Amino acid sequence: MNKPKVLVARSIFPETIARLSEHFEVEANQSDESWTKAQLIARLKGKQGVFTTGSERIDAEVLDACPDLKICANMAVGYNNFDIDAMTAHGVLGTNAPDVLTETTADFGFALLMATARRIAESEHFLRAGKWEKWSYDMFAGSDIHGSTLGIIGMGRIGQGIAKRGAHGFGMKVIYHNRSRLDASLEAECKAAYVGKEELLKTADHVVLVVPYTPASHHTIGAAEIALMKPTATLINIARGGIVDDAALAVALREKRIAAAGLDVFEGEPKVNPELLKVPNVVLTPHIASATVPTRRAMADLAVDNLIGYLVHNKPVTPLNPSVLATR
Repeated sequence: MNKPKVLVARSIFPETIARLSEHFEVEANQSDESWTKAQLIARLKGKQGVFTTGSERIDAEVLDACPDLKICANMAVGYNNFDIDAMTAHGVLGTNAPDVLTETTADFGFALLMATARRIAESEHFLRAGKWEKWSYDMFAGSDIHGSTLGIIGMGRIGQGIAKRGAHGFGMKVIYHNRSRLDASLEAECKAAYVGKEELLKTADHVVLVVPYTPASHHTIGAAEIALMKPTATLINIARGGIVDDAALAVALREKRIAAAGLDVFEGEPKVNPELLKVPNVVLTPHIASATVPTRRAMADLAVDNLIGYLVHNKPVTPLNPSVLATR
């Protein structure tokens, strides 16, 4: 019996390829080429499954050209690279990798908050450039984290993780805004109070964004929202590019309308708005919030579990559009 065919769209751990090869005929992009849509389609034709990493767009055009495709397994918790409606219409299952990266991403979100508030990147550049000649009372004086007000927009698993770190570890007052309010028990666990978005922006010393990207969340933070924030406040984005209007943020940082920002995600990444590169009061990292070896292995393993679970056993682990299962 012929094995199902699977495409691995980006370079991944050799052990991941080996595990997939036990069950599938695998074509792997271990040279990590950046494919155009046409190149992706050419390689997907005849494949029943694809292992994606978040940068490969699966939409109606791709699905029309690849009628054999049955599952797209994302090695990420976010899945804005999937057109879920189109996938469902074509009978193609989508899966993601939730839970396994929650704590690691929350760690990084808090690290980015700390680096931003305490001007760590800015001061390191100063030191490396040989500009440090004497002590000064206001040299890179930033803002306190302990005892300050932490505002979280998006209170899913990762948002809750950041809230707990702030409340329990740093004695921060935690406020949050979400599409729906958490249960009272979860609020108590996070020591978090629900507020409106406008109140959060006006009140918080540090605003952290952890919302999924959808058309409705596009530019959740733009010029109008930044104008509500304190001039001493910081803004942290570990969600997705497009949640923040990067051009508006660059202007606000240049004009010191807010104190600083920390960004791990960007509109149009891996390209970064060049105006953000010109301002000193921003910490920039290349989408690495989940980047620890154990976590990335766990993410890869879960994507593999979904491919094996669906194509071999018809039991995926984390389906995004489970209605497809009933049509198989």
